[in-house]
Amino acid sequence: MKRVMVGYTSRTGKTEKMAQYIAEGIRMQGKIAEIVKISAIKTEKDMEGYDGYVFGCPTYHRDMTAGMKTFLFLAQNLNLVGKIGGAFGSFTHSGESAPMIFDTMQFVYKMDMVDLGPLSLKEAVIETGEGTKACQDYGKAIGEKFKE
Repeated sequence: MKRVMVGYTSRTGKTEKMAQYIAEGIRMQGKIAEIVKISAIKTEKDMEGYDGYVFGCPTYHRDMTAGMKTFLFLAQNLNLVGKIGGAFGSFTHSGESAPMIFDTMQFVYKMDMVDLGPLSLKEAVIETGEGTKACQDYGKAIGEKFKE
């Protein structure tokens, strides 16, 4: 069975909620989704063994957090070429982090990214029915990319 790592960082808990809902969507497609706080990852070995990767980070001051930037440099040490991927993030007013993560995964890591592009949701929407569904649908789209 395919395994997907949903790695995230969160300051207010909103991006963590997104990670949980995205993982639900992946599981709805019959895949294993493991939610991991990126602060718990110390070496690239902690990220090995997954068939897909979804990374999430909130936007603060029109940028991703410093922890996510460090994490992305660490993830670059893995051979992620051709692996299934996705990116997500929450924001209050601008939303730049998810597209930046998505572009890194697509153009630097050369991953096979979900066709929907990055999922970026305003914090106020995340815990509504609309926000939950958007995250689950994103997870389902990632799960559907696996050809089993």
